Amino acid sequence: MSLKLPAGVQINAPIKPDYEQILTHDALALVAKLHRAFETRRQELLKKRIERQARIDAGEMPDFLPETKNIREGDWKIAPLPKALENRRVEITGPVEAKMIINAYNSGADSYMSDFEDSNSPKWDNQIQGQLNLYKAIRRELSFKNEAGKEYKLNDKIATLQIRPRGWHLDEKHVTVDGQRVGGGIFDFALVFFHNAKEQVARGAGPFFYLPKMESHLEARLWNDIFVLAQDHISVPQGTIKATVLVETILATFEMEEILYELRNHSAGLNAGRWDYIFSCIKKFKKNKDFCLAQRSAITMEVPFMRGYALALVQACHKRGAPAMGGMSALIPIKGDPVANEKALAGIRHDKTRDANDGFDGGWVAHPGLVSIAAEEFQKVLGDKPNQWGKQVSGSFGPKDWLNFVPEQPITETGLRNNINVGIHYLGSWLTGNGCVPIHNLMEDAATAEISRSQVWQWVVSPKGKLDDGRKVTADMVRAMIAEELAKVKATVSAAGEATATYEQAAVIFDKMSLSPEYPEFLTLPLYEAME
Repeated sequence: MSLKLPAGVQINAPIKPDYEQILTHDALALVAKLHRAFETRRQELLKKRIERQARIDAGEMPDFLPETKNIREGDWKIAPLPKALENRRVEITGPVEAKMIINAYNSGADSYMSDFEDSNSPKWDNQIQGQLNLYKAIRRELSFKNEAGKEYKLNDKIATLQIRPRGWHLDEKHVTVDGQRVGGGIFDFALVFFHNAKEQVARGAGPFFYLPKMESHLEARLWNDIFVLAQDHISVPQGTIKATVLVETILATFEMEEILYELRNHSAGLNAGRWDYIFSCIKKFKKNKDFCLAQRSAITMEVPFMRGYALALVQACHKRGAPAMGGMSALIPIKGDPVANEKALAGIRHDKTRDANDGFDGGWVAHPGLVSIAAEEFQKVLGDKPNQWGKQVSGSFGPKDWLNFVPEQPITETGLRNNINVGIHYLGSWLTGNGCVPIHNLMEDAATAEISRSQVWQWVVSPKGKLDDGRKVTADMVRAMIAEELAKVKATVSAAGEATATYEQAAVIFDKMSLSPEYPEFLTLPLYEAME
């Protein structure tokens, strides 16, 4: 199948017949235009990340930026939001697969974040089929029939759509402009925006986005400049785009108000992305011998550094007239075990009760079966109000709160094995093209896999990395457990009737990523190169 490509654009991947609907000359021309305008800045910002990490490795600790003090102390608000974004009490998330999109749209949630990032494995077919799925869904034309013949169709009442493109660190390796790979985020955004923005405007809800993994307000400025150029390119008014930023890195916490300011004409607030946030803390301070977090199950939203971050996010948002969105518990409904299921649902209820009382305007769930519980808890606090943007959080937050990394214990053999097991299981699934996987009654995605391998790396390297029985976590201990946990994962996968070949590869990658002397920054980078 031959496409008419803009000058300088190449696609190094199979083009199925229906892909031509997405990979049009004019849509790819916008991809190329954005790449040529902004790729140099993207690379400069990624270089700044590396330079900042080197300073942190040498002992520098983050603090507020003196050069942006006037923004933090200034009197300003974000631009008014459209009615479609006033009520976001419950947001559901999931990858861009047809069945997932339909179930999320129909879930009863107020809003649905359709994901090209952490819950989506970025195989070429996933990315382009995801674009096709959203194109059809936005026009109410999407349907799906499973192997058993069950049909899925969109209801009359559906959630408000928001779309998450990939983060700045990820490329789209199958598409080049002038010989350079295109940024994954630019590629995802440009295609979905070009094809759908005017349709979404006509339907009164969109185009709305979620922006992941930023580490500074300069990275938010880059997105804002992309929005300005893209809106001009297709002739929609400036400010039509609205975007929520996921605060899921420790460094972004110190620039929350600045991030809102940079995007103020396009901002739809901030979200407390807890799992990537924990991963970011481990990554940023990995060489600090005094820093060693307890196992994942002990790092709740109630521990001091997570509590301070969440309250500060609400404070920053409401001070600037912006929505504050709570993050997602990984708990999901458990079939066949009423006791375990009730415990999971109680955990969700507790999570959303806390967020609603803290002032969040809504929160995330990972499964349609949790929408009603989350809605009930926000209803108790908000009543008839669509949100609580007017609720102000008192107090002063800063390094004393966000860098108070406790608890350090417990680290148990069970916790260590769980990290290894989840890591191998998730990576093996990711390599097959599935980026959102229920494992041990939790919904795992790339963020939770990052925590798993990062904790293992930290416990091996840190002098404090000792199990509760006194044993030091070592590379030899971890390698022995990798072999044992791989066998368990393969048995689980085989019992479900799935092939196990990618799990062998996953174990090798997990070994390398958790035990290499130098910490690899992102798990998904070598994984992406390993996939077709």
